[in-house]
Amino acid sequence: MRKGIHPEYRPVVFRDRAADYAFLTRSTMTSERTIEWEDGHTYPVIDVEISNVSHPFYTGTARVLDTAGRVERFERRYGKRGGA
Repeated sequence: MRKGIHPEYRPVVFRDRAADYAFLTRSTMTSERTIEWEDGHTYPVIDVEISNVSHPFYTGTARVLDTAGRVERFERRYGKRGGA
């Protein structure tokens, strides 16, 4: 890698506020806020809206949408598109 063109790659804590879960990983993201981690060191913290702990796909609470039924219902209400 060329020197001086890449951002600093360092440990960062990502915190999922919805699930009250945090994990330490490496990233180039920066933050003014910090948190003291379990190992006693202080790291920048990034708050995220959703992670694998709170995402419905990973938690098994995902809903399957009946898209075929919706299309059929739409076509019954408004008719099929006719060719010119």
